[in-house]
Amino acid sequence: MEHSPSLSIEQRTTLALWYEVNASLSAYHKLMTFFGDAQLAWQATVEAWRQLGIHHTHLKRHEQPDQTLANIDKIQQALLEKRYSLLFADQPAYPSQLLQIYDPPPLLFYRGNSARLHQAQIAIVGSRKPTAHAQKITFDIAQYLAQTGYVVTSGLAMGVDKRAHLGALSQTDVELQGRTIGVMGTGIDVYYPNHHDKLFAQIIEQGGCIVSELLPHTQPHKHTFPRRNRLVAGLSLATIVTEATIQSGSLITARLTSEQGKQVFAIPSHIDNSNAEGCHHLIREGATLIYHPKQVIEDVNSQLDYGSRSYKRAARTTSNISPISHSSDLNSRPATATHHLSSSTLKSSGSAINVAEHLLTVYEQLDWHGQDLDALLVTTKMAPPQLIGQLMELELLGVISVQGGRYLRV
Repeated sequence: MEHSPSLSIEQRTTLALWYEVNASLSAYHKLMTFFGDAQLAWQATVEAWRQLGIHHTHLKRHEQPDQTLANIDKIQQALLEKRYSLLFADQPAYPSQLLQIYDPPPLLFYRGNSARLHQAQIAIVGSRKPTAHAQKITFDIAQYLAQTGYVVTSGLAMGVDKRAHLGALSQTDVELQGRTIGVMGTGIDVYYPNHHDKLFAQIIEQGGCIVSELLPHTQPHKHTFPRRNRLVAGLSLATIVTEATIQSGSLITARLTSEQGKQVFAIPSHIDNSNAEGCHHLIREGATLIYHPKQVIEDVNSQLDYGSRSYKRAARTTSNISPISHSSDLNSRPATATHHLSSSTLKSSGSAINVAEHLLTVYEQLDWHGQDLDALLVTTKMAPPQLIGQLMELELLGVISVQGGRYLRV
């Protein structure tokens, strides 16, 4: 079988390793830490894996390389047929904010518009069985956030998740449609819940995106949803919990959001509403109480230090990816990559600084005394997410700095 040039030998090897550890993050990172390279890890003996404490089920898969290659070829065929697409962690198109979490996935399967992954996102999560009032609040908040330019990220579950996605999809303005991302707790080709197939289709058709780190055909399991929750938190600038019980998985997302150094927002309710005990608990533990989505936007806009964490990779030197040969032999080495600078980086010659064209509007509004975000929103007439993104780029490129909440040239 002739392989697509879209996957390099290194990428196929990463897929092979991910398949053999059955998408186990701990096993994958243990192997990568020890061997330092997916190809070396995949070529290692079963005994070497056993000495590292790799689970016996992974060892069994590692003993059957032919079966591994057959499964990788099936994934390759699905990519050729455009049933889904794939991003690797070393590619510029991979969402850089995920590289900042504790255990980033080495790859992401996706369907739809992957550009959404790089846009400013706010997560909305909550109960699978929300009250009618919570459903309305969730829908309205998601609709408001999408109208102001944010992408709404959630977990495609019943209840609050679904209402969040639908609220974001409710825009009549074509330019605002599709501002939602669904993170799956199953394989990219598995609909769960089953009756959400129409929601999946609507997200993709309107320009949204659905993603999964899990291998195709992976069925829902109690362990896959906490994994999904960490990606929901990792992709987003902040998390809103609109209604949740004290045992809700949404509290896991909230905890992960907090651990990632981001803000958690919670909607209050009546004290006798057992469905909102989780929200009240979060507020007691330090989450920010809100009663209007503009409060979320105000707080998120004031915490641009997130950008210096989640967009570090955007200014780094990246590598070209060598095309795969027409051999199914994963033992051959990929060609040496040549390094290049992203076209969006700044080029400096002496004292002259040439700013990329899409950043000029913001850069030219700045001086050496500094301006706050509110002033820049007025002068640039940009939507907050767009302005935030461009300020992040300029800061990471080293031509502006932030001092006391004011942006100034350096």
